[in-house]
Amino acid sequence: FSWNKGLQGIENPDPVMLEDLVGYEYQKKILLGNTEAFISGKKANNILLYGERGTGKSSSVKALLNQFGDRGLRMIELGKRQLLELPDIIKTVSKRGLNFIIFIDDLSFEEFEIDYKEIKASIDGSLQASPDNMILYVTSNRRHLIKENWSDRKPSGEEVHISDTYQEKLSFADRFGIMISYQSPGQEEYLQIINELARRNKVAMPPKELEKLALQWERKYHGCSGRTAQQFITHIMASNRPNAETWYS
Repeated sequence: FSWNKGLQGIENPDPVMLEDLVGYEYQKKILLGNTEAFISGKKANNILLYGERGTGKSSSVKALLNQFGDRGLRMIELGKRQLLELPDIIKTVSKRGLNFIIFIDDLSFEEFEIDYKEIKASIDGSLQASPDNMILYVTSNRRHLIKENWSDRKPSGEEVHISDTYQEKLSFADRFGIMISYQSPGQEEYLQIINELARRNKVAMPPKELEKLALQWERKYHGCSGRTAQQFITHIMASNRPNAETWYS
């Protein structure tokens, strides 16, 4: 679902499955365990997935819907500004018999944005308790969600209790009982992803040649990541044994 003053269905949800994500077995295991507990009626934690871009954070969450959808799991995708409507969303989902993951992708706040103070109270801290059939899964490139500066940790002439301000920023991320790190793969792991994706997609190319082109691709484009690997394989499949030199022209 999406949210626009009420639940709205999504016509073509992403069909991604967890097995489509190469590697990150530890991260997937934690996600599966927490989600299994949630849909089984047990206590479960809100989860923050953080780390570098292109590492599969969003795909991991979306895959859970395809994994558990037939067991009553539903997902509501929200934008950052819609988080202010969490009290209304809580009222809506609490009246339904299904289990809902509230999914916010790529969430972060700049230093001047203070909306997070209202949002964190809605998640944990308000008089209205969150329903048992709702949890929050969030992805971000920032571990603590809010932009931090070195000045936050150093005394300044204006701030009397500098540690209080710093702790205020950290307290938002504390609302997530589980924090899962997704780091970019090293070169060896990147090539393992390349070879596995090539095998799955029946790419007929000698491994050494494939790996050479894959390394040229990541240097030219976005560095080593699962997303870069998938984009490279897509390019290989769409072209007839592409010449690496054309990527540098």
